[in-house]
Amino acid sequence: MRTLWRDYNLSVVLALLFVFSWILQTWTGWQEFVGQQLAHGETPALFGGGGYVWTWAASTMENWQSEFLQLLTFVVLTSFLIHRGSHESKDTDEEFRQTLSRIEHELKESRVKIAELEVHIQAKAGSEVSSIMPEADRVKR
Repeated sequence: MRTLWRDYNLSVVLALLFVFSWILQTWTGWQEFVGQQLAHGETPALFGGGGYVWTWAASTMENWQSEFLQLLTFVVLTSFLIHRGSHESKDTDEEFRQTLSRIEHELKESRVKIAELEVHIQAKAGSEVSSIMPEADRVKR
């Protein structure tokens, strides 16, 4: 159970919020339905031709339809249109590629400079060693 919570806590919380809001919608809808039925002198019924289940289903589908339509529109439009600086917009990918190319170019230039410095240091170290060697030979004698 701990692993389930650790690995899927976002999904669990969102599912619980969904179920809670759906139950709350059902209860408040039922209260409203009962009030309307009693105001018209009718007996509230859960099932049947004029039962609450039809009002509840229509209300649920209207909510879901608007949410899915909004999400679908957002996903489709952000696939084709640009809002500069938005994480969902495709310009972010293009800017990221440009930045990555610039960094790679700078890295290659730095590697070349480092290689040139290493060659220069080795050459200088080699000349210093050869100039020190005769003195070392004299000291030994």
